[in-house]
Amino acid sequence: MNLFDSMNIASTGMSAQRLRLNIISANIANADTIKTQEGGPYKRRDVIFEATPYDDFGNVLKKVKVADIVRDDTPPKLVYDPSNPLANKDGYVAYPNINPVVEMTNMIDAMRTYQANASVIDSAKQMIQAALGVLRA
Repeated sequence: MNLFDSMNIASTGMSAQRLRLNIISANIANADTIKTQEGGPYKRRDVIFEATPYDDFGNVLKKVKVADIVRDDTPPKLVYDPSNPLANKDGYVAYPNINPVVEMTNMIDAMRTYQANASVIDSAKQMIQAALGVLRA
């Protein structure tokens, strides 16, 4: 293993967390979307990660892979609003089942994980520069 391997592994984590941040942002942006092209309210999405072996190291080193983006099919929140044209016969409108607190917590987690992977890359770059400095001396 060399320092470039650690940078490659960390970059897979950064890429996965960037996608997760995009999905979380879409969830937050659509928290009040009550009608989509598919019909009904927006369905919350989440990213599923998978650890896959990195090159020849078998089960020792893992890189991150996005296994799937899944849709949350929990029932929508029903809000009584009989004046809304999308209300059902009982006067309730279906809203996405998105909890902003959960989404913000997930966003903070994704940002910190992204930053941790960026720190790994920065440390590897510093070690490479130090090694080059030793070779020059």
